[in-house]
Amino acid sequence: MMLLSCEKVVLGYGSNIAVEDLSMKLEYGDYLCIVGENGSGKSTLIKGLLGLKSLIKGKITMNGLKQTEIGYLPQKTDVQKDFPASVFEVVLSGCLNSTGLFSFYSKKQKCIAMENMELFGIKQLKKRSFKELSGGQQQRVLLARAFCATKKLLLLDEPCTGLDPMVAKELYKIIKTINIDKGIAVIMVSHDIKTAVSNADKILHIQKKPLFLGTTREYCQSLIGKRFLRGV
Repeated sequence: MMLLSCEKVVLGYGSNIAVEDLSMKLEYGDYLCIVGENGSGKSTLIKGLLGLKSLIKGKITMNGLKQTEIGYLPQKTDVQKDFPASVFEVVLSGCLNSTGLFSFYSKKQKCIAMENMELFGIKQLKKRSFKELSGGQQQRVLLARAFCATKKLLLLDEPCTGLDPMVAKELYKIIKTINIDKGIAVIMVSHDIKTAVSNADKILHIQKKPLFLGTTREYCQSLIGKRFLRGV
């Protein structure tokens, strides 16, 4: 069943077009990886799906999903590294959009935060200051936070950039487990094409315009897929 669709979507900044003529569909439980060169429009597309970037043309349709119900992990920033809060507070803040009119957290939401910290292997860090954690630990915390915000879709923008290869491997494993065991659809922007094709079900290769959209197997057999994989 379709979760979201894009119809001839165009996104950009002023007169500078970043994404052009994109049409795609995402089904419940899909794992789509968006790949392409730097500046190809990958992150702009994610912002468009989140409603953080207005469409110039086209249409994005959500089926039983609000943009506020999407779990989102943006690219790492220096500001992000210095959150002056405990691990539990950061993870719990992922429930903020579901608190309703009154901005206080329910017992159920606190339980969800604890369950997600256990899922991501960070429960023992509950009282630790976020800014004192290692890069890998911080990404686990932010993934748990994003997971608190959704039951249907995670948008991940380069979640493993700058991490030790073994730490990155563990995070990719957790993301795959969530996708399979929890039925959460995943859209992930990644520069790590080899890891992308070993985890994702579908690939969108974009260079402003979509160059390929299909299954991972089809991508690996395509000319652009072979060329891109060979160049890594």
